Amino acid sequence: MTEDSPASADITVVLADDHAVVRKGLRLLVEAEDGLRVVAEAGNVPDALRMARAHRPNVLVLDLNMPGGSSLEAIPTIREQASMTAIVVLTMQNDPSFARQALQAGALGFVLKEAADDELLGAIKLAAEGETYLNPRLGARLAAQPSQPSGPPDDLSERELEVLKLIALGHTNAEVAGQLYLSVRTVESHRAHIQQKTRLSSRAELVRYALEHQLIDTSG
Repeated sequence: MTEDSPASADITVVLADDHAVVRKGLRLLVEAEDGLRVVAEAGNVPDALRMARAHRPNVLVLDLNMPGGSSLEAIPTIREQASMTAIVVLTMQNDPSFARQALQAGALGFVLKEAADDELLGAIKLAAEGETYLNPRLGARLAAQPSQPSGPPDDLSERELEVLKLIALGHTNAEVAGQLYLSVRTVESHRAHIQQKTRLSSRAELVRYALEHQLIDTSG
């Protein structure tokens, strides 16, 4: 390689985050590192897929919470349509279940935003080589978790499971509150946590989820 064409060996990166100020900071961080080059940015899930297809970067840095759909659900599609692009998830979600799901979906890296300054560049370089990087703290928590293959994969608490079952059976928030001796506001809070953990929003989706995980009995 000649000195006139150093960019040819650069690791190319697309940054996907819905906050422009975050993308600006990430661009400064990435481009300050020799051998890394940002080629495009995206602010939502469809644009992340579009930029990955158009630019075929070595690495896509993908935020989990963006408009336009579920980033987690988009990972397999991105891997299929831009097969040469490795995905590094960069998120504020410090729940190990999200890390597990992201890696199972095909991501090679999982970095917390709070540790981005220390970990992101290394994760990008490893992903470009086909290697996996997981935030050490999350890795330790994952290793300490017992395997529960038959239960819901989203770390729902016992109370959240109770709320979900009643919602799936058609009860309103007020009815759920009455049956569980909770306030309606508490039920609404549990429901919001359920929707965040499962990345589902409508009651129909929650019913399907409950059925898939055998949380409700339809035999009768």
